Amino acid sequence: MTAKLSVVGASGKAARFRILIADDERDTASMLAAILKDEGHETHVVLRGDEVLEIDRLVRPDVVILDVNMPGMSGFAVAREIRTRRGSMAPLLIAISGKWTRKEDQQLGETAGFDHYLLKPCEPAEIIRILKAFQSSTASNKSAAS
Repeated sequence: MTAKLSVVGASGKAARFRILIADDERDTASMLAAILKDEGHETHVVLRGDEVLEIDRLVRPDVVILDVNMPGMSGFAVAREIRTRRGSMAPLLIAISGKWTRKEDQQLGETAGFDHYLLKPCEPAEIIRILKAFQSSTASNKSAAS
């Protein structure tokens, strides 16, 4: 299967992160991609869970934002597979769910390998805050390795 991929980059700016957004709600995915593009990130959008693994292999995103309940493959299964395939090089994984909202679901998300588990509707500012913290920790790790 060939995934249909949308790429949005900030014109004239070097992207801070390559971000893959996977959500079967096209408007939600497109809006989040536009907001993150305005923040200077390169964004890629897919609408099915089973498209995520192909794009992860091709693009090697720094961050993957996944709707948990998607057609083709659940966000839980995608997160487990990305962790298995990429190990310590796995991207930051952020779950977003409007259906799987109980505490037990969030614990399942942690077990599947998500770094963060957000509930819909989530504010873009919360995702931006997570990305800024990730950027700070990534910069700290790079300077410590130098």
